[in-house]
Amino acid sequence: MTFDPNRRNLLRHSIAWSAAGAIAIPMIGRAFAEETKPSDPKEPEVTATEDLMREHGVIRRALLVYYEVIPRLRQKPGSVNAAALQQAATLFRNFGEDYHERMLEEAHIFPTVRKHGPEFLKYVDILTEQHNRGRQITDYVLAVTKNGKISSLHANPLADVFESFVLMYENHAAREDTIVFPAWKKNFSDKQLDEISDQFEDIEHKMFGKDGFEEAEKTISSIEAALGLDNLSKFTAPAPPRI
Repeated sequence: MTFDPNRRNLLRHSIAWSAAGAIAIPMIGRAFAEETKPSDPKEPEVTATEDLMREHGVIRRALLVYYEVIPRLRQKPGSVNAAALQQAATLFRNFGEDYHERMLEEAHIFPTVRKHGPEFLKYVDILTEQHNRGRQITDYVLAVTKNGKISSLHANPLADVFESFVLMYENHAAREDTIVFPAWKKNFSDKQLDEISDQFEDIEHKMFGKDGFEEAEKTISSIEAALGLDNLSKFTAPAPPRI
């Protein structure tokens, strides 16, 4: 039987192509896998305005602690956990006033917003006045809770102070979130805002270590637990009356 040399060449080439394919396919597969392999997950950076507003979240939770103890102070002051209130006031002083207000808002936000015209100048003046009033109130709270209990002499005045302070600061923070911070942000490019975010993070690290926000959130969570305020579902509003 004779064998066609052309067929022999075709067979030889087919074997060579098959061998090359067997080598190439895994290599292509590996290359494709390397290209499509997801990069190591990184936590997205917090923007400057997001940072300011989440700090407001910690401050608001401290205010809710104050709000929730108002009825207790008026009805049964001896049942109020004065140590937890002392912790809340200390957190408000260190994180809210000395860091968030002094180091960020008053040093970086307000001076820029003042340049937007008379209306914004008025806002900044009022907000600064409210910061100062808040510091007076924090001094008072720290003073009346320092002995581990709240005397009947201070219970009703403290309840009144908390009531007016919570109302002031809720309006204060709402105006900052919706008017002041957006006006401030308009002054900068995305690149500049990234640089400011890094600057704010550096300030936070210098004051509190690695992550002041996380520590503040842990602190307010422990205060809420000490006062029985850590179950979010208990604050779900009841259904409205039927019409």
